[in-house]
Amino acid sequence: MQVSVIVIGDELLLGQVTDTNSGEIARHIAPYGWEVNDVQTVGDEAHEIRRAIDRAFELTDVILTTGGLGPTKDDITKRVLCDYFGGELVEDHSVLENVMKVINAKGFKLNKLTAAQAIVPTSCRVIQNRVGTAPIMWFERDGKVLVAMPGVPFETREMFQSEVFPQLREKFNTDVDIEHAVLMVTDYTESGLAEKLAPWEDSLPPYLHLAYLPKPGLIRLRIDGAHNDKNFIISEVRRATAELKRILGDAILATEDLTPAQILLQECRKRGLTLATAESCTGGNIAHEITLVPGSSDVFVGSVVSYSNGIKTGVLGVSAKTLNDNGAVSLPVVREMSAGALRVTGAKVAIATSGIAGPRGGSEAKPVGTVCISTSVITTKGTLSRAETFHFAGTRQRIIESATTRALIKAVKHLRSV
Repeated sequence: MQVSVIVIGDELLLGQVTDTNSGEIARHIAPYGWEVNDVQTVGDEAHEIRRAIDRAFELTDVILTTGGLGPTKDDITKRVLCDYFGGELVEDHSVLENVMKVINAKGFKLNKLTAAQAIVPTSCRVIQNRVGTAPIMWFERDGKVLVAMPGVPFETREMFQSEVFPQLREKFNTDVDIEHAVLMVTDYTESGLAEKLAPWEDSLPPYLHLAYLPKPGLIRLRIDGAHNDKNFIISEVRRATAELKRILGDAILATEDLTPAQILLQECRKRGLTLATAESCTGGNIAHEITLVPGSSDVFVGSVVSYSNGIKTGVLGVSAKTLNDNGAVSLPVVREMSAGALRVTGAKVAIATSGIAGPRGGSEAKPVGTVCISTSVITTKGTLSRAETFHFAGTRQRIIESATTRALIKAVKHLRSV
């Protein structure tokens, strides 16, 4: 099943806001055998919105719009849709009640502009927005559907996944069963992985498809299967997954759609180990990724953001001589940082980073993007530490994100080897 997405708002065309809704929609529907056929971005102009709808209905039976539903004068989508599908704009008491509930929960007072959100076209079916004030509107014509959703990414994501998409699947039900599996792969570039898997991928039957979804330092491989025989396609997806596991071996970090932080937390829990970080160039970003995971407190005990050399020596106990002889960005320093994190926090596993995130501060010997990472694990045989130097490319943010991902993956592999 294919859908069209229309993203509405002058702020998008001006570059003041970046569209994330279309990508979120595409990612969510893909495992169910649905796909986004077309994405259009238009401003708050009636003629352009109408033209985009006409074009989208020529391509697909389902249109999803985001944006243009706010209470201000420039948000005209509601009026355009009323004109397009017919009917009139009237106050819906159930919508007003929902708006008041949302506003009261946020501790605000209802004003006239927000109350006007309850005015909706009589030609639509309203889906109440539990997390915002703009109602979601479902329009139908000649067996085709347009669903108008708010532009706020959080609202769109929550309501699309919980309400809109389940209702679309129910309306456009097919006999095809969709199954999928996910493998998290490291140690390969996207092109390198594609080359490795080319012979296998070329032999795939038409009812199986392999998708590459890369992130810095990690590639999510998704196997999608579609067939009208549910048991058959489940068996085939499992068979394909087992074959990939044999081909890629230890490069597979997980067989679930998990972040590196989630994978590391699982590995620590299996062994009853606690975790800490000592971060210089990553500035606490590793700790941030770990604490984004619900329930991480049973494993993660804390972090030392040792951005200055004074904190490295005064808190983590890094030797001044080690710093002077090797520089802050060096393997000896990060080894002492990870060992210091174990001592200071009482954790059994520690990650340490020190590097040059840029855009300045690099040298010929240690260019921007140089990051040293150490992991230390307390075992029955003593403390085992492993340190390695990496070179990452890109902006400062990209380097920090890459170093964060690599550090988490390095810790996972260290634990699995001891």
